[in-house]
Amino acid sequence: MEIEYKPQLPGTKQPIIIIGAGGIVADAHLPAYQKAGFTVHGIVNRTREKAEKLAVAFQIPYVYDTIEEAVANAPEDTVYDITLMPEQYLAVLEQLPQGAAVLIQKPMGDSFTEAKQILDLCNRKKLVAAINFQLRFAPFVSAARQIITQGRIGELYDMEVRVTIKTPWEIFPHVIVHPRLEIQYHSIHYIDMVRSFLGEPESVLAKTLKHPAKKLSSSRSTILFDYGDSMHAVINTNHDHDFGPRHQESFIKWEGTKGAIKATMGLLMDYPHGVPDVFEYCLFDEGKTSEWKSMELEGSWFPEAFIGTMANLMCYKEGSAAVLHTSVEDVIKTMAVVESAYISSDKGGVRVSEQLQQLNNKIEYKNVF
Repeated sequence: MEIEYKPQLPGTKQPIIIIGAGGIVADAHLPAYQKAGFTVHGIVNRTREKAEKLAVAFQIPYVYDTIEEAVANAPEDTVYDITLMPEQYLAVLEQLPQGAAVLIQKPMGDSFTEAKQILDLCNRKKLVAAINFQLRFAPFVSAARQIITQGRIGELYDMEVRVTIKTPWEIFPHVIVHPRLEIQYHSIHYIDMVRSFLGEPESVLAKTLKHPAKKLSSSRSTILFDYGDSMHAVINTNHDHDFGPRHQESFIKWEGTKGAIKATMGLLMDYPHGVPDVFEYCLFDEGKTSEWKSMELEGSWFPEAFIGTMANLMCYKEGSAAVLHTSVEDVIKTMAVVESAYISSDKGGVRVSEQLQQLNNKIEYKNVF
């Protein structure tokens, strides 16, 4: 099967200035940009030493002490890449030039309120702004999208994300303490990815949970999307499966009226080392189900998917792409689903006790006579 799953690359040179020098920059952003042949002009970080180490490792010519200095020395057509924690986004965005192109690390703020403030600020400054929801551009997601768009699995009616793994949250010291850990910083990827296939759900049911022996705010979630009576879409995550690799799972599955696709996300297994991804599909052949087949894809979520988000922003900025897929205008809808999931989790479902009380009332009424 021939499909095109690699991202469109820009035709113009657009230098990148990276704001921040954390682990994600070293592990994903810079390796991705190096692979794609993007030019990284400079890097700025509060701790200059960290920025200097990355500059040496990835041949970045300029290290700046402040955002103001970086902006003042930015070449024409610079794209800014913000890789800080969300509480710093508003202050940083205010310092960027009017009309600048900027890629902002996910999530889009620490709350839906902040997300709306970020959207308003980007609109006020006329920023060409996107959020780095790179799972949309992972090779296995892009390949699945092409197959589905071509109609090869027929009408899509079921989408499932299942993650049963042991996540080493301790390697993310700034994230592990967050009061909204699991959905806000992990399942948000899947929420955004589901939206990219299915659009906006009517409603969402969710429950996010703690582990009884851990101090984390949450480490397991179930999120059920309401897309009507035919479409089933669900996310199930469990980051506490510390019982060896045998029963660990990490996959996305799409089922349609003419076939199915399953993508194993190897990155999350034995994170951060990961195992190989597996991309499989099964198509009906003249009314009969064929055997499952595997397809070799080049690249993975890290770092290749990070090429996709930056490339799409650059292509949109130069005019070679008509859609900015993870624009702030689009991603605000992902943040609305996230907020709805937390509201659902806090409020709970229909109380069974209320139904039982109605039953008890009937029994008591009957006994009176």
